[in-house]
Amino acid sequence: MSESTLDPGDRSAIIRDGLAVGVATGAYGVGFGAVSVASGLSVAQTCVLSLLMFTGASQFALIGVVAAGGAPMSGAATALLLGTRNTLYGLRMAPLLKWRGWRRFAAAHVLIDESTAMSVNRDTTEAARLGFLTTGASVFVLWNVATAIGAFAGEAVGDPRTFGLDAAVGAAFLALLWPRLHDLRNVLVALLAAAVALAMVPLTAPGVPVLAAGGVALLVGVLGRHPERDPAPGTDETAGGQR
Repeated sequence: MSESTLDPGDRSAIIRDGLAVGVATGAYGVGFGAVSVASGLSVAQTCVLSLLMFTGASQFALIGVVAAGGAPMSGAATALLLGTRNTLYGLRMAPLLKWRGWRRFAAAHVLIDESTAMSVNRDTTEAARLGFLTTGASVFVLWNVATAIGAFAGEAVGDPRTFGLDAAVGAAFLALLWPRLHDLRNVLVALLAAAVALAMVPLTAPGVPVLAAGGVALLVGVLGRHPERDPAPGTDETAGGQR
């Protein structure tokens, strides 16, 4: 086994930062668990969803469509659309982490916004791996524990409208979106997507307006892409995002 090239202080800092992100992000699982049960899923279904899907925005999208009376396939399509960004993360992270075989397969399950952000700018493969694993594992464990707590609490609450949980899905999406509205372009895309979604609500089945809004964002991204300025996988540019 090769000797570590990381300074003990740097190693401690990476682990500390990864755990801090894990605690902060994992806590949101309580909200997902409560909202999922309030939307009609059982405690078991809610916990399995966090274990196997493990991507917060997609999970909220799925239960949001189900809660609105949409078909499960519409909810799955919406969740899949939101989850496609993880594929782009994979293209960026694979040459950086340099894992093969079962390690790459296992890493794919914790390839989320937070684990990517905590590893993509590291100077060495060892540091990138440590940031990725510390953050990904801590978020995974705490998200699932918090989901179970929220699910049991939500089941005990009963009627979600009593405590306003029926509006929690929309509030969760707003919380995910808000940090991204730091420039005019993102604000305009958000407003356009919202307008398209609202226009389609009376005309389409639940879930379709969300897909249409996502399509607006994808279209703007494709039309506004400049190949000569976009970083190729393996460069030092960073891709951000919300889990």
